[in-house]
Amino acid sequence: MAPSTTRRLVSMFGGGRAMLDVDSGELSRETDWDGSREKHARVPGKNGPQPRLTRQRSCKENINHFAAETYLISRLTFTLLRKLGVGYRWISQFLALVCYALLLMPGFLQVAYHYFSSKQVMRSVIYGDMPRNRMDLYLPANIREPKPVLIFVTGGAWIIGYKAWGSFLGLQLAERDIVVASIDYRNFPQGTISDMVKDVSQGISYVVKNIADYGGDPNRIYLMGQSAGAHISACALVDQAIRESGKGDSVAWSISQIKAYFGLSGGYNLMDLVDHFHQRGLSRSVFFSIMEGEQSLRKFSPEVKVLDPSFKDAVLLLPPIILFHGSDDFSIPSDSSKKFADALKKVGARTELILYDGKTHTDLFIHDPLRGGKDDLFEHIVSIIHAGDEEALAKDATAPPRRRLAPEFLIKLASMISPF
Repeated sequence: MAPSTTRRLVSMFGGGRAMLDVDSGELSRETDWDGSREKHARVPGKNGPQPRLTRQRSCKENINHFAAETYLISRLTFTLLRKLGVGYRWISQFLALVCYALLLMPGFLQVAYHYFSSKQVMRSVIYGDMPRNRMDLYLPANIREPKPVLIFVTGGAWIIGYKAWGSFLGLQLAERDIVVASIDYRNFPQGTISDMVKDVSQGISYVVKNIADYGGDPNRIYLMGQSAGAHISACALVDQAIRESGKGDSVAWSISQIKAYFGLSGGYNLMDLVDHFHQRGLSRSVFFSIMEGEQSLRKFSPEVKVLDPSFKDAVLLLPPIILFHGSDDFSIPSDSSKKFADALKKVGARTELILYDGKTHTDLFIHDPLRGGKDDLFEHIVSIIHAGDEEALAKDATAPPRRRLAPEFLIKLASMISPF
């Protein structure tokens, strides 16, 4: 039989496109760098064939992608420097960040290697028309049936967020048969808070409409944000509920498509955080610029919105909300999650607050994963996503402990000088 020539565009990504052969069901990845094609073989599943990656990207592709992404981050960094100017506090924080990254580089390099070389990672899938409307997809090695999906929104103080910051979490969850979509979005000064929320909402819309093409189960989608990403994703979630209650614009995706929301180390009432951030090095003037003026702080505070009586119908549409926070978090105090949880409970929303005693802002998301072994936060997330799936839970129970990626003395030194 002659090979099929009927092929349909499934998605665009940085440097190429994903094409579906209508007759064979084969999903292929074409690049613009060298004309090569990367195939995802279709394997049987309950809801039809599902994609499975069968070839690693070429070295040339990885080098080109790495160079392009490095250029983007460098360009935005220098743009930010021009915006902020030079000051003692900012310089000291920047130097602390550089030293922090150098100390943890042994672990970061291992994660980066897997990020760029793993055949289970689809980098820079395009979900929109604006700059940085990209996402990374982390696919389980064996997709014989649709897998649960976690949409992840990274943190970065609304300034240095980047989709690759979710690579450690994405790679590890993929090992537990969970598809992860790590969404990139415009950061300041490339965009302000309304741009960020719009980007994230559009990314969520892309996932719920297209994730079945990548082996994800559209009926088991979870949303998670970390730090600034928790704030942005919470804004997107609450805004979507308001739209669906009849008090907003058209609906691109439905709240009912999100089974639960995970907020990690987030801040949900901006008015309570202005002075705190100023003392930590994020000046009021810059913070107000990010949030589109002091008068907009209430508009972009999910805690304030859920307490607004005019939005009571919208609050009832929200999925279960689970908030995670370290008790010793100095970047965003754990009171931020406590107050948001109290506000949600007050208006009848389903919510749970999980505090980790003695954990800091970076312990939960960076240091504990680098330590290897058992990670309470990771296991909490996996147990919620796999709840009711006896086969997955049994596999989780026998999963080997994760290996250590950085020496303990380097992690402790890094935590002492961390700017976060």
